[in-house]
Amino acid sequence: MEFNTNLVLYIVAYLVGGIPFGYLLGKYVGGVDVTSEGSGNIGATNVLRVLKQRDPKLAKKLGATTLFLDAIKGMVVIGIAYILNAPSSVLWTIAVLAVIGHCFSPFMGFEGGKGVATGVGVLLVLLPAPTLMAIAAWFASIKTIRVSSASSMVALITLIIASYLLYPDGINGIDSHAPLWIISFIVFYKHIPNLVRLVKKEEAQVV
Repeated sequence: MEFNTNLVLYIVAYLVGGIPFGYLLGKYVGGVDVTSEGSGNIGATNVLRVLKQRDPKLAKKLGATTLFLDAIKGMVVIGIAYILNAPSSVLWTIAVLAVIGHCFSPFMGFEGGKGVATGVGVLLVLLPAPTLMAIAAWFASIKTIRVSSASSMVALITLIIASYLLYPDGINGIDSHAPLWIISFIVFYKHIPNLVRLVKKEEAQVV
């Protein structure tokens, strides 16, 4: 019975993580397909970038809404698992699957976002202190270099370093940092095209 419950949670985590809120909001509220404009990404940054050309006020609202919904979708499933008294190993598996769902959405032909907002959401629940440090690093970086992808990498490095400094023997109930590394690798992998453009000095700045 416990195995069946965990399996259901894993499936739900992947499917909920895969809900493409940026695409849905852009298409049905903003009237634009964000996958065919800007970077083609379904995340909040591209929603803001694409819609800003048409309606700056709506762009801010939909960008913020996308960010919020992408962040909480993994948190919701973790919250359900908490209520069901799931062990830490299950919670971390849910976190990883939510990020995988967002980055490789079954509703978008296994394409998706870059995992930052969803990753931040699940890690705020399971690894709050290092995640808050990473968020602070992101804000400091975006204010100076004004490049979202580079700022995300600064935040990612900060997150990893902080997690080892604060929890050298393992993160939140497990004697390992493996889930954090999996999430970090996925986020890094999804940012490779951005990093290539960054090296070529072709990456767009946040305006």
